[in-house]
Amino acid sequence: MVKAPTPEEEDQRRLCRERKVLTAERVLHVNRIKGLLFCQGICGYEPLRRDRRDRLEELQTGDGRPLPPHLKAQVERELDRLELLLKQIKTVEGERDALLAAAITSMPAPAAMLLDIKGIGPEFAAVLWSEGLFRHFDNRRQVAAYAGLAPTPWQSGAVDREQGVSKAGNPRLRTTLIQLAWLWLRNQPQSALTIWFHERVLRNGGRLRKTTIVALARKLLVALWKYVTTGVVIEGATMKAP
Repeated sequence: MVKAPTPEEEDQRRLCRERKVLTAERVLHVNRIKGLLFCQGICGYEPLRRDRRDRLEELQTGDGRPLPPHLKAQVERELDRLELLLKQIKTVEGERDALLAAAITSMPAPAAMLLDIKGIGPEFAAVLWSEGLFRHFDNRRQVAAYAGLAPTPWQSGAVDREQGVSKAGNPRLRTTLIQLAWLWLRNQPQSALTIWFHERVLRNGGRLRKTTIVALARKLLVALWKYVTTGVVIEGATMKAP
């Protein structure tokens, strides 16, 4: 039986999705600005830096001329939109963090347990919990299948092989787990999961890293599910200092 999410969990999910939309728009505007300037032979301008307005005044085209007035005005309008998006992202992140903090103080806190692990911050904790780990699962295969990370075997006569993951589950949870898996390698170098990943890649001659990272994401999801439901700490994982 699937447990319905609480209103607070639904709010967390909505905020995470809204942040994703805003972040995608931010990328579009950053790329737009860089593209406009690149056409004038200008590289290295970073619209996300705080001194972006001052840097814009200093820019010159590739042949040493000041920026054309109409181009400069267009870039400034793009910066206006970008700064509005940055403000909105900050607001959404603040609301998300406030909800998560309230959840930590008011409930047992599977979400709080996730935050205790080094490398998992409020964004990852909110997505992992609100998109999947609040649900009840009977076994590890159900967990992996819900995220679309379960392997799909294929048999025909004497042929028996894997076709990769199904991708039939929750796409937001799956994407987040793959991102977390890459960060896990950096933040948890001594964990059993990281050691397994490096040994697996080494056996493949350094190839198939992307395929192996999906397998790591599946293992990590199952390990996190066990952690929040039974308290089993991931082997070798580093916890944050209290």
